[in-house]
Order: sequence, then C-alpha cells, then structure tokens
Amino acid sequence: MIHPEALGCHIAERRRRLGLTQCQVADRLGITPQAVSKWERGVSCPDVVYLDELASVLDVGIEELLTGASPTEPQSNRTPHEPKKTTPC
Repeated sequence: MIHPEALGCHIAERRRRLGLTQCQVADRLGITPQAVSKWERGVSCPDVVYLDELASVLDVGIEELLTGASPTEPQSNRTPHEPKKTTPC
C-alpha cells in the first residue's frame, strides 16, 4: 500500500532536486499548483492518469516515484506491506 505522505515526500524531494517549482510541475502536467501542493503534503495522491507524465517530469520511473527506491537500490529485509522508513521531507 502506498501512503500519501510518503508519496508526497518522494514528489517534493525529486522536484526540489531538479530545481523545479510546484508551478512548473503543474504547468507541465496541465494542472493547478494547488494540486501539486496537495500531493506533496499527502492530502491527496496523483490520479493514475498523471503518474507516467509526472514520473517523466521528475525524471524517474513510476516505481521509483511511488516507492522512493531507485531500481538499482537493493531491497531491504522489510515485508512488501511495510512502508520504507523515510525521514520527513
């Protein structure tokens, strides 16, 4: 299960790493900056129709966007249902 807060942190961290503003991400997706803000705060999650384009804008794969783990990062000993331990964004 994907936790909205964790997903929001992944989105915010990646956006900041790329030097993008919420407005720039919103413009590229054709949505409002408020929607991006809600995603990053964990208030809501991106609709599935935006995942591919959002991952592209943030220059990551969809799996990395959703989990925060890079495809080359080794899997830890956690169970599939246990969220990855992350620091607050």
